[in-house]
Amino acid sequence: MRTSAGLLLHRAGETGTEVFVAHMGGPFWRSRARAWSIPKGEPFPGERPFDTARREFTEEIGVPAPEGSVVDLGEHRQSSKVVRVFAVHAPGFTVDTVTSNTVRLELPRGSGRFVEVPEVDDARWMPLDEARELLVLGQVAALDALASALSGSTG
Repeated sequence: MRTSAGLLLHRAGETGTEVFVAHMGGPFWRSRARAWSIPKGEPFPGERPFDTARREFTEEIGVPAPEGSVVDLGEHRQSSKVVRVFAVHAPGFTVDTVTSNTVRLELPRGSGRFVEVPEVDDARWMPLDEARELLVLGQVAALDALASALSGSTG
């Protein structure tokens, strides 16, 4: 089974915990529900999962992943892969413009024509409950794990 590692930033917001999530780019995700994701990706051979999560965050968002206290939220099954998610408390993190790496897609499939599209076309802070409604279903359990890890703390 394929594996990925992701970085879920969190902070305390006006109405509770907020998380920083990304909208997947390209025509497939443009008008789909649940098109938001924790910034994540597949490891290089021998790469540690947390290092993968930090590298992928930088590639998909366009700025280095912030430093902060880290909580391993475990592995969560998303379709045909398992995503290991790390939470980082990053109350001061801001980004003005998302500058994602691109991926090459054949459009339409089988046509022999290829286009480059951003892997991520938007990213933002949102309340935990809103993220539960927008994230791909396989990642919602990571939000629940974060909420559980934060219970009793200031978040």
